[in-house]
Amino acid sequence: MPDIGALLSPTTVAVVGAASDPHILRGRIMQVMGGHPFKGRVYPVSRSSDEIMGLKAYKTVSDLPEIVDMAVLIIPAKFVPDTLEECGAMGIRAAQIITSGFAEEVDGEGGDMQQRIRDIAEKYDMAVCGPNSEGFANMGLDFCPTFSPAVDDPDTSLMPQWCNDNHIGVVAQSGGMGFAFYDRGRPKQLPFSYVITTGNEACLEGFQLVDYMLDDGNTEVIVMFIEDIKSPEIYATVAEKSLRAGKPIIVTKIGHSQAGQRAAASHTAALAGSYSAYNAMFERYGVIEGRDIEEIVDIASGFSFWGDRLPKGKRVGIITGSGGAGGWMADTAVEAGLSVPPLDAKTRAQIEALLPSYGTAQNPIDGTAGAIREVGYPNLIRMTAASDEVDAIIAIASARNASRYEPDLEPMTAVAREAEKPIFFNSYTMPKPEGFAVFGRAGFPVFTNMRNTAHVISCLADYRAFREKFLKIPSIDTVSKKPADLSEAFSQAGDTLTEYESKHILAAYGVSTPQEILANNADAAADAMAGMGGPVALKVQSPDIIHKTEAGAVALGLESGEAVRAGFDRIIDNARAYNANAAIKGVLVQPMAPPGREIILGINRDEAFGPMLMIGLGGVYVEVMRDVVFAPAPVGREEAKMMLDRLQGVALLHGVRGEPPADIDALIDLMVTVSCIADDWRDDIAEIDLNPVLVHPKGEGLTIVDALVVKTKQV
Repeated sequence: MPDIGALLSPTTVAVVGAASDPHILRGRIMQVMGGHPFKGRVYPVSRSSDEIMGLKAYKTVSDLPEIVDMAVLIIPAKFVPDTLEECGAMGIRAAQIITSGFAEEVDGEGGDMQQRIRDIAEKYDMAVCGPNSEGFANMGLDFCPTFSPAVDDPDTSLMPQWCNDNHIGVVAQSGGMGFAFYDRGRPKQLPFSYVITTGNEACLEGFQLVDYMLDDGNTEVIVMFIEDIKSPEIYATVAEKSLRAGKPIIVTKIGHSQAGQRAAASHTAALAGSYSAYNAMFERYGVIEGRDIEEIVDIASGFSFWGDRLPKGKRVGIITGSGGAGGWMADTAVEAGLSVPPLDAKTRAQIEALLPSYGTAQNPIDGTAGAIREVGYPNLIRMTAASDEVDAIIAIASARNASRYEPDLEPMTAVAREAEKPIFFNSYTMPKPEGFAVFGRAGFPVFTNMRNTAHVISCLADYRAFREKFLKIPSIDTVSKKPADLSEAFSQAGDTLTEYESKHILAAYGVSTPQEILANNADAAADAMAGMGGPVALKVQSPDIIHKTEAGAVALGLESGEAVRAGFDRIIDNARAYNANAAIKGVLVQPMAPPGREIILGINRDEAFGPMLMIGLGGVYVEVMRDVVFAPAPVGREEAKMMLDRLQGVALLHGVRGEPPADIDALIDLMVTVSCIADDWRDDIAEIDLNPVLVHPKGEGLTIVDALVVKTKQV
């Protein structure tokens, strides 16, 4: 196992390719490193200089006076593999490769050189980060092997001096974006442990670095910029470990759009993959997605300051000296899914006793500017937080100037220390650095965006609720339930299974399917209808005609033998006209299904993550609104229920406007079973499509109206 500690926390470092000119990257990295009080020994390696920035330089790695912990490589790409080989042979345990020109290049030998880097790292068990990266920073060690301008100011400490815990770690495939999170967060008094940019991830992957942070005891919140996940099994292990530890992961994943996917592929030779699959993997482990830099930094801020006291619910108390700001924040909070309830009578009476007649303690609590100054935020916060009607507090203030709050620093610090509910300040004016600093020292995050303030509280409450539920969910049973007698029938079927063949698989797993008969002539179809005793549907069965309705190869509501015979002939004729070469295996005769709520349920095999279970409301909801949810297979009953709860139209399943509630238990059973089928056959089945599934009223089950199974193409 590579020693990631040797990479991130070395005591001796070689900078290969170092230069004295701060206007080029090879010199700038030396300047940035030298601008911070790193206590380790740094050895420049340069073929052209004997001394660099006051440090003795060495011609090659082999000339170094000792075996260093790690090497920073910032040399032309063609020299990187041989130099890395030299480092490995000498016993150097880690390397950060800054250089570009590898697999991110569309043409040329970059891909081959990157593979050689990977081979060398495996040969010597080296912890290698990069190539094509911007380096990293370990704030606790004041160690910054990077050329990023975000950490080039020697007069600004890398961490707030007052903060010793609740640090934020950043892992980003993009160097610029990784340090951008730090650059936006440091002025807000956020404590960072690491900023690590991973580039092409030829060797170490982002979630391996997250795993290290989870164990090293210096990081409580993780921020990530993701272009792709190269090893889904590493992701799943680390993401679950993070959730169980209560250390949230906040990500942005590029590649939602075709343009974003092109950017991801061209930038780091990444296969961006299906965003719906990524979203499903994030949902499974409570990974929080952010939309932009500021939002992600603010979410991280909320967890950093209040991660040990997450809100139990989404009820907020709002304290303000500006009535307009309070009303605006209340509207914003409701839009974010929070509630702003009236305070209880006792709390209102206590607050009103301190307010002028034109103030109000209903919630929002408008203390007016004068009363806020006299009573002080600490008193109002303490009284409001004591109410059982709220789970979190938003205090609206102008944090532009620190001087007005410094007299209250001690009582504010006491409030933050003693609070059992999280407290957030929102500044309607842009704070100066000292404004952020005074609130930070007191123990409060300061936000400048109302929407983010409300959204952060919602995220914290959702994370707590999800984690508590996740920790109670029993482990998903992944033992194969594949019927022994099904493999031969499956192998004999073609690449696409007809509805009749697909339902045979479902029935083998215990799924109840309607009474159905496969007829090969019109008389057999009529006899089948007579035995069913009611109106029937006819459907052609052909692996070459997937869209049967489009081909005119479906007949519904036939009530007599004569109608069935005519329908059979018409379906066969239409099928032949639609595809003259189609292999027709007969016509399926099945009773018409009773009414029910239309659902689409299926499996799609994602290239990266394997089979994904999809559930959605059918008809117009899936065609127009795209109201679908994905989860990696297999799923248990609790996760299946959580999937349904995420549907926008889930209320339709519970019954609206006099309609009875649907048989949700039967639907959950089917979801779990289909996910087990997908897991059992994950290398063999590419798609399962049950569309529609009619879910009947509670207690009456469901009907699978149509089914399709597509095999994985064997290479």
